[in-house]
Amino acid sequence: MTKIYGEIIGTMILVLLGNGVVANVILSKTKGHSRNVEWLTITIGWSLAVFMGIIVSAPYSGAHLNPCVTISFAIIGKFNWNMVPFYIIAQLIGAMLGSLFVWFLYKDHFVKTEKEQDKLSVFVTVPSIKNLFSNFLSEVLSTFIFIFISLYLTVEGTLFLKENKYPIGLGSLGALLPSLVLLGVVLSLGGNTGSAINPARDLGPRIIYSIIPIPGKGKSNWDYAFVPVLGPILGCLIASTLYLFLS
Repeated sequence: MTKIYGEIIGTMILVLLGNGVVANVILSKTKGHSRNVEWLTITIGWSLAVFMGIIVSAPYSGAHLNPCVTISFAIIGKFNWNMVPFYIIAQLIGAMLGSLFVWFLYKDHFVKTEKEQDKLSVFVTVPSIKNLFSNFLSEVLSTFIFIFISLYLTVEGTLFLKENKYPIGLGSLGALLPSLVLLGVVLSLGGNTGSAINPARDLGPRIIYSIIPIPGKGKSNWDYAFVPVLGPILGCLIASTLYLFLS
């Protein structure tokens, strides 16, 4: 259960800080409200959210925080398939809790914000141009690149002193590596959909958005929801399969 709690807490921190930076930039009358540096601020904020979520949960659950990471590790033999459903459920719960806390924190600003899409954007990814085929392809490609590179990340090595070997690592700074990968992928490939890359990160908050009473909110866009859920899953399947083929 410690591993499950680790995934819940880590994903909660991830979504709380990730969706939190979106709320701070997009919602009206916040300290961070700005349309001039919106994309860069949100992307950096999400990358730092990944970094902090990993730091907290890595010692307990391995800090997957993403169903695509969990599935990929299981495919390449680094994670037990029996634990996959429990990790995914934990990630979904954490994402829901994180988005719920963002709503509590920015509740007054949701009231002051007039545009329906701005309110929805705090919770879920919204395509810049809605074209389901290209949107889906964008999510597949973004997740493929993120997972494929992440599978090659290593944070430990061996220090040789005379005849002795000592394991060395980056410690908490190891969380910086996947954060930088995410930053690079979203900055380069996120212009189409915002690159969800994480099905739980989109599905959990979308469920919360559809339930909570936000004044003046619009539809939850469930007709688009399969894109940031199935797209990343397909991308991670391709990435992990290619990794196995090359290994």
